Amino acid sequence: MARSDLDRFDRRLLALVQRDAAQTADVLAGQVGLSPSAVQRRLKRLRETGVILSEIAVVDPLRVGKPNFFLAALEIERERPELIARLRQWLSAEEQIQQVYYVTGTADFVLVVVAPDVGAYDALMSRLMADNPNVRRFTTNVALGVGKRGLFVPIAD
Repeated sequence: MARSDLDRFDRRLLALVQRDAAQTADVLAGQVGLSPSAVQRRLKRLRETGVILSEIAVVDPLRVGKPNFFLAALEIERERPELIARLRQWLSAEEQIQQVYYVTGTADFVLVVVAPDVGAYDALMSRLMADNPNVRRFTTNVALGVGKRGLFVPIAD
């Protein structure tokens, strides 16, 4: 579904469910000016067309053991498509790696990693280096605090 296929109701629904996907169709309908059944049809279409990729629960890290957040910048040796694809697949399979960005600049990839402690992070990165010889090196920043965390995508009207 192209951006141009989204009307104002779709865009408003997307903004609302990004903030709270547990809202009922009745509640959403009141906020966008549609019937509950129209809201359900639109949400179903947005899921089926891949506009809505998934609906998840955002967990408070403080209430589940206060994991640590690490920002890792990876540099690779060669930018051969098959080597990058293999690395992307490895990174995607790791639950501790929350986000992966292919970037410009001195690093090739930037990762957001969550781990219970430095030892667990170190073990993950040791496995990454052992399993992916195309990774030349990595640098790490440790998050001392979290000012904002989210995946909200602004939807222009």
